Amino acid sequence: MRMTDLNGIRVHHHESGDPDGSPLVFANSLGTDLRVWDALLPHLPPDLRIIRYDMRGHGLTDAPDGDYWMGDLVADAAALMDHLGIKRATFVGLSIGGVVAQGLVAERPDLVRALVLSNTAAKIGTPDIWAERVAAVRAGGVEALADATLARWFSKRFHAERADELRGWRNMLTRTPVAGYVGCSAALAETDLRDSTARLTLPTLVVAGSEDGSTPPDLVRETAESIAAARFEIIRGAGHIPCVEAPEILGALLTGFLSDLGPA
Repeated sequence: MRMTDLNGIRVHHHESGDPDGSPLVFANSLGTDLRVWDALLPHLPPDLRIIRYDMRGHGLTDAPDGDYWMGDLVADAAALMDHLGIKRATFVGLSIGGVVAQGLVAERPDLVRALVLSNTAAKIGTPDIWAERVAAVRAGGVEALADATLARWFSKRFHAERADELRGWRNMLTRTPVAGYVGCSAALAETDLRDSTARLTLPTLVVAGSEDGSTPPDLVRETAESIAAARFEIIRGAGHIPCVEAPEILGALLTGFLSDLGPA
């Protein structure tokens, strides 16, 4: 466990792989923590420097009260990379983590040489949708959204065949601090990166799940088509978190993308 003071909070992060390898940074989705990537890691090349962290308000990272801005989340990622001496990383973001990735490369292009955007978009949801979810969480905790959220996250097959594992993901979701869920929801509500994302020119892999109820494939594809150098892939049968449902397929896509990039 590594905890580092950044931007007024304690950020939990973890490193693995080759310390001299090409850096690969992972940002989690709303309602998860850095363990969301566990099943993916065995399907990646061993010669990578892998950095995972818990986003503000999630996992073991501090969850300050009040609304968060997307700029806060981007600044946290940048501060962590600066602290670790990382430049020219491939940044992998899932859902809100993918929004952070887009904001990071727009603000700090020196830190990122390539993007992997999984189940995300330049704009996710509407202010009204996020306001409804925030109100529900304030009234009844994250538990109030758990059933609907898990239905969007995972395919019907996952629900039917992996019920024990599903319980674990429910526990992770419902144990997300209310302050963290509300704060990150506020950040998503105010964020529209369509203009800046359309100006990106760096190599980008964009991945969607065919059964994703949170960021449907057409929404993800729209963001991919706005990026000049983007490659778009759909993982059939997977929902919103393909690193959990189809880690071997996502791992193969990511490995091929990294191979095409070459050494950092």
